[in-house]
Amino acid sequence: MSPRPNERRPRPSITRSPSPSPRLNERRPRPTARRRAARTGQYLALLGYLVFLAFPLLWLVSTAFKPPRELASLHPGWIPDHPTLDNFRQAFEEQPLLRSAGNSLIASLAAAVITVVIATPMAYVMARHHRSVLSRAATGWIVVSQAFPFVLVIIPLFLVLKEVRLIDSLSGLIMVYVVWSLPFALWMLAGYARAVPRELEEAAAVDGAGRLRVLISVTMPLLTPGIVATALFAFITAWNEFFFALVLLKSPRKQTMPIILTHFIGTEGVADLGPLAAASLLATLPSLVLFALIQRRITSGTLAGAVKR
Repeated sequence: MSPRPNERRPRPSITRSPSPSPRLNERRPRPTARRRAARTGQYLALLGYLVFLAFPLLWLVSTAFKPPRELASLHPGWIPDHPTLDNFRQAFEEQPLLRSAGNSLIASLAAAVITVVIATPMAYVMARHHRSVLSRAATGWIVVSQAFPFVLVIIPLFLVLKEVRLIDSLSGLIMVYVVWSLPFALWMLAGYARAVPRELEEAAAVDGAGRLRVLISVTMPLLTPGIVATALFAFITAWNEFFFALVLLKSPRKQTMPIILTHFIGTEGVADLGPLAAASLLATLPSLVLFALIQRRITSGTLAGAVKR
């Protein structure tokens, strides 16, 4: 029986096996080895940096506990063979360390508090109105003030403080520390203030909070890490400062810790190494303790979870 002319024969279905794709079969090399190598390199670099920073402090601690015979040795070791506390006793007997430490503490704390109180509202205004002429002028002042060395400003500064009778006083020294730390403190706090989302302030304003309420309840808690970091910077700057204190303070009873440390060096430039190391170690401890106490505040400067969704 012949097929009809209009009738089409069904074509046999040909099933083709899928050709293996070279991209699918090729296994991409996992970046695990590269990541491990990069992370190991980062850890090694960080370890080297920590060793570089810790070497002076460890050597200072070792020197502070060494007796005079080991200090005069041609081949000093890391660990004292016969550790002693005589260097600390001699340091307290030769110089008024407690009184100078109290002067440094008063000047540093006062400078840190005043700097933060002045810089916080100014930094907020700079962050929220960064395109204004005043904000640009303040930024220019920050850059220019950091370019001037101490030597160029000490003579006019001395004359100004002499006119207002603040020479040889902690009040005048505190004012100098505040003025010197304020530009960098403004720059630090302005960066933190720019990171605070405006949506939070707008949401609080929609809920009925006033401007002052928004600043106190919303903005200030988010600026806490920046405020703490700025206060720590101002404190350490004032605690370690030497040049202004040397020029402005003449009375022995008002001298700060860095000036007292120079008294362990004789007129011929020979240092009393043991007591000097002991006193330097005691002068280093407040900054280390303060940083250890508030490091969580510094490292917690994130706004995770703060924005409403």
